[in-house]
Amino acid sequence: MTDPPACYEWPVIAEAVLAELAAVLPVETDAETLAAYGKDWTRVHDPAPGAVVFPRSTGEVSRVMAICHRHGVPVVPSGGRTGLAGGAVAARGELVLSLERMRAIGPVDTVGRTVRVEAGAVTEAVHAAVEPHDLTWPVDFASKGSSQVGGNIATNAGGVKVIRYGLTRQWVLGLTVVLADGRVLDLDAALEKNNTGVDLRQLFIGSEGTLGVITEATLKLSRLPGHLDVFFLGVGSLAGVLRVFEAARGGPFTISAFEMLTDRCLARLTRHRGLVSPLSAPATHYVLLEVEAPDRDRLDAWMEELVERELVTDGVRAAGHEQARALWELREGISESLSATGLPHKNDVALPIAALPAFCAALEQTFEARYPGWEICLFGHIGDGNLHVNVMKPDALDKAAFLARAHEADRAIFELVRAHRGSISAEHGIGLLKREWLGYTRSPDEIALMKGLKRVLDPTGILNPGKVFE
Repeated sequence: MTDPPACYEWPVIAEAVLAELAAVLPVETDAETLAAYGKDWTRVHDPAPGAVVFPRSTGEVSRVMAICHRHGVPVVPSGGRTGLAGGAVAARGELVLSLERMRAIGPVDTVGRTVRVEAGAVTEAVHAAVEPHDLTWPVDFASKGSSQVGGNIATNAGGVKVIRYGLTRQWVLGLTVVLADGRVLDLDAALEKNNTGVDLRQLFIGSEGTLGVITEATLKLSRLPGHLDVFFLGVGSLAGVLRVFEAARGGPFTISAFEMLTDRCLARLTRHRGLVSPLSAPATHYVLLEVEAPDRDRLDAWMEELVERELVTDGVRAAGHEQARALWELREGISESLSATGLPHKNDVALPIAALPAFCAALEQTFEARYPGWEICLFGHIGDGNLHVNVMKPDALDKAAFLARAHEADRAIFELVRAHRGSISAEHGIGLLKREWLGYTRSPDEIALMKGLKRVLDPTGILNPGKVFE
C-alpha cells in the first residue's frame, strides 16, 4: 500500500475533541478498528484514521458533525466500504463516521411502493424486506450482501440491472442529510412530483460524501419481475457480442441484464473457485443474458434464430433457479477471483456502446506496444456501455513497481476513453484514485461549479477531504 497524494494535511484529533465526541457516543481508537474502517476494497492506500464513531441516529450524526465543524476535524463517511475508487479511505488522521449501526428498515408502503430505511441498511436486506410484498428495490450488484444503502446513494451505484432500471438516483424519493456544520436537511417529501425549484436530493446523490452525510432515505420500489430466463452464450469476438446485443434489443422480451466476460476472466474463475464454462466449446467472449419473456415459444424461436445466424458459438439456458444462480456466479464471482489469483489494477469506464470494439482493439494494441506480456481481463455491463478494465500484475514485478506503472498506464487508458467520448468512471466514482483524471471527462467550467457547490455546503472542507478533487 502507499500513501495518498499529499493534497491535505490535518492535525491529530485533539484529546479534548475526542472527549467531546465521547460525551455523545463511544469513540473507537484501537488499531484493529482503525485499520478495518479506514480502508475500502481498493487496498491501495494505507488506512490511518484518527478515530472511528458509530452513530445510531440522525441526531447523533448531527451532533458529531457540529463538533467536528467547530474544531476543524476532517470526517470520512463510511458505509459497507465496497467502493473501488478510494472514496471511503481515511489515511491522514480523519474521523471515520460509520453508518453501519443505522440499519432500520421501516414498514413497506405497498400502495405508494416505498420504504423508509436508514443509511446503514444492507442492500440485500432491503431486497429481502420488500420481496414478501412482491416488490423490489432494483439496485443490484455483486456486493449487495455487504454494501449499504447510504453508500449506494452517495456513489449513485450502478450494477447489473441498469439496462432495465437505471441508476440508483432513479429509485430515491427522499433523503435526510446532515450537513458539514450539523444542520439536518429533511428532503423527504417522498413525492413523485415536487416541482418547487432545484431538487436538492440530486446534489447529494453521487457526491461521494463530500457535500453531506446521508442518514436516511425513502426508496422507490418496483414490482418484482416475473419468471426470468438466464442464458450463457459463447461468442467469437467483442463485435460479435454487440451483434448479439443488437439482436436482443429486438427480441420478444424485456432485457433484465446483458453482461460480458472474456475467456481470461473465466480462467481466473476456474483457478479460484473451480467454476467452469457450461458450454461444450470454449469461446473468447461470453454473454450472460437475463430476460423476462411473456411468450416462451417466441423466446425459443428467437434463440434458434440466434444459432442459425451463427451469432453465438454455443449457449445454454438455465433449467431452473439453481442453474440460473450457477450461471450468475460466473459473472458475479469475477472481481473476487481476480483479486484472489493476482493483483488487479481496476478501471471502470463507460463508452458509447458502438465504440466498444474500437476502444478495446486500441486498448490491446496500446498494451502490446507499451506493456508487453501484461494480462488484461475485461468484463462488464455491456448493455449500458460500462466496461471493467482489470490490468493484472505480472509475476516479475513487485507490487510497488506494478502500481507505479499501472498508474502511468491509466493515462493511456483515459486518453482512449476521452478520444471515444466516454467517461473515466461509469459507476465507482472518483474518490482518491481518479481525481487527477477528472478533467478527461468533465470540463473546466463543470469542475469549477462542483468546487463552488463544495464551498457553499462545506466551507471549511472537512467532509471527505481530498476526494473527487483537491
